[in-house]
Amino acid sequence: MELAWYALLGLFFATYLVLGGYDYGVGLLLARGATPEARRAALNAVGPFFLGNEVWLVAAVGILFGAFPTLEGELLSGLYPAVLGALAGVVLVTAGVQLRSRPRAGSARAGWDRVIVSGSVLAALGWGAVLGGLLQGVPPTADGHVAGAGHLFTPFVAAVALATLALIAVQGATFLTLRLPATHAPAVARLARGLVPAALIALAAATVLGLLSDRVRAAVARPTVAVLLLSALVAALLVARAALGRGRAGVAFAATSAALALPVALIGAALWPRILVSTVDPAASLTVADAAASGPTLSLLGWLALPLLPALLGFQAMCWWVFRGRTDGRAPVYW
Repeated sequence: MELAWYALLGLFFATYLVLGGYDYGVGLLLARGATPEARRAALNAVGPFFLGNEVWLVAAVGILFGAFPTLEGELLSGLYPAVLGALAGVVLVTAGVQLRSRPRAGSARAGWDRVIVSGSVLAALGWGAVLGGLLQGVPPTADGHVAGAGHLFTPFVAAVALATLALIAVQGATFLTLRLPATHAPAVARLARGLVPAALIALAAATVLGLLSDRVRAAVARPTVAVLLLSALVAALLVARAALGRGRAGVAFAATSAALALPVALIGAALWPRILVSTVDPAASLTVADAAASGPTLSLLGWLALPLLPALLGFQAMCWWVFRGRTDGRAPVYW
């Protein structure tokens, strides 16, 4: 039962990274000096999906609170700067996107665009730092709880955060290649192809720093699985770059989506059966079984979640079906 809920938690958070990733990726690309019309077109491309994508984060947090209450407490206390930064970024992006079109002055809209860019950077770096912090482990105190935040400020965590930022930028550019009018797609595809090498370099830097880190080497219980999933991530980026060069935007988007989901799978599989690794005493690490709620609680949550999961998947599928294809002059103006 614990394994099923653990997999579901990973699935929901990975889906949020994939879907929210192109929200924040589009937000990041607003900083590239585009015209007001181009920025408006980019936000309209993401408009129909924007709020629905964040539902996956809410669902993941709900699973964390209900199914893994011990993990929730230790995670929020041990990684709170990264979590706080990520949530602040989510709030800034949401506010910026919904408020940017209310003022008529171009300077005010440009100011809200800067808010969106800043929020996107915070969200990408924050979630990347959370992933890096999990893979690196945390130092619990004598009472078994994590205190302080100094353990987050390491080269490895910074490298993982930057790699996540690069992956999200690639995801946003690939999404625009899929959604913008055909006349604008080639330029955005060239941008996306140019961002892939940057993402590969960032991944290589994080990998090297992870290999050099005693904490990371001690935390990873299944190095073979970690290497295989990391290789799959690199392959997904290479497939995306090749597909962009051939004008296969759908294939490229599927590949970059896989690249954003794979880090979650890598961390979950590499640390198993632990989820919060102690860098002080490996025996004091928090396992998935220890972090999970009681069996009756998980069973009750399962009956509650049973009708919600198909509804959530159905809503997402309906949203993509209704708003499928590229935007054009007839598309509704959202933001």
